[in-house]
Amino acid sequence: MTTLIWIVAALVVIGVYLSWTAGRLDRLHSRIDAARAALDAQLLRRASVAQELGTAGVLDPAASIVLYQAAHAARQAEEEHREVAESELSQALRAVFAEVPQVEAVREAPGGEESLTELSEAVRRVPMARRFHNDAVRAARAVRKHRVVRWFRLAGHAPFPMAFEMDDEPPAALESRAGG
Repeated sequence: MTTLIWIVAALVVIGVYLSWTAGRLDRLHSRIDAARAALDAQLLRRASVAQELGTAGVLDPAASIVLYQAAHAARQAEEEHREVAESELSQALRAVFAEVPQVEAVREAPGGEESLTELSEAVRRVPMARRFHNDAVRAARAVRKHRVVRWFRLAGHAPFPMAFEMDDEPPAALESRAGG
């Protein structure tokens, strides 16, 4: 009789542990979804402001075309090509805003100060949002690597979380402006 009680107690403890682990994994997946939504919002904001600047007529024609095309491609990219498109937008922003005089020319145009402020904030927030997302992915991956999670398939049918890797280095002229 005592053996049966110990077996039932052990099964209850194992069940509680498995339930707690599954709940933790579910919370991590929810955290990834929320972080991805925040990252998508910041990327969309950055692309929208860049696209506005590309069509505002305050940049020289070549810079306008480069910036507009990169921003448009980033906004229209399919999920499997999104990282590349966003990296290309980062490169276009660095090319267009490589020099402080270009930033000053935009700032002096009507509405340019507001656009630059919004772009500086978006460029600064993208790396933070990407870092939060990738940290959540890293935490979920660490839990999913445990044997117990794999043996009992506690992740269910949730896809394996993937990090979002992109070039998110801000333009030096905008970065110095945001810091000052």
